[in-house]
Amino acid sequence: MIRTKICGITDKAAADAAMRGGAFLIGLMFYAPSPRYLPLDRAAALADHVAGRVPLVGVFVNADDNYLGEVMATVPLDRLQLHGNEDESRVLAVRERFGKPVIKAVPIAGAEDIARAHAYEAVADMLLFDAKPPESGGHLPGGNALTFDWRLIGRENWGKPWVLSGGLTAGNLADAVALSGAAAVDVSSGVERARGVKDTGLIAAFLEAAARIGTPHSM
Repeated sequence: MIRTKICGITDKAAADAAMRGGAFLIGLMFYAPSPRYLPLDRAAALADHVAGRVPLVGVFVNADDNYLGEVMATVPLDRLQLHGNEDESRVLAVRERFGKPVIKAVPIAGAEDIARAHAYEAVADMLLFDAKPPESGGHLPGGNALTFDWRLIGRENWGKPWVLSGGLTAGNLADAVALSGAAAVDVSSGVERARGVKDTGLIAAFLEAAARIGTPHSM
């Protein structure tokens, strides 16, 4: 079974669907421009509903320490995902200050991005590879339903656990895993009926598709 992170959860029904289907991580979005953004009161209520049954990941984009501290004082997060332009020193500083495992998202479009990804292995606990958004068009840092050439990361030897993201659906998941060698995947837009609105049926279908795939290597 491929491990799956369901990201951008905004309501209890979606969280329940993720937990029923065996998701290994649930992501909560703390980036205001995202349609999946959660104010602190809603995030705290959702975290209370999950109540430790599945680890919670807080997703941040170029957040400062004040905001990170404010969120963590209210929402019991298990991991932090940095999905912005944070450099290696910033990733290390967040990890050391807040004492939580850090997932660093790295945008991938071509071979030139692979070296950049490797640089984070020394400071992050896990890497997440997402499609690099176009420079124009008002795209978000992630959750854009865009894919990239999965073979780029499949050719590499990675020193840290990693997660494949970017445009995944129940329909293309098997190909994505076969080409990349992923043992863990992340989905957001691929389980939505509208932008920012999760569909419990699509969540179930994605998790069922992941369950049918043998894990190519351990995490």
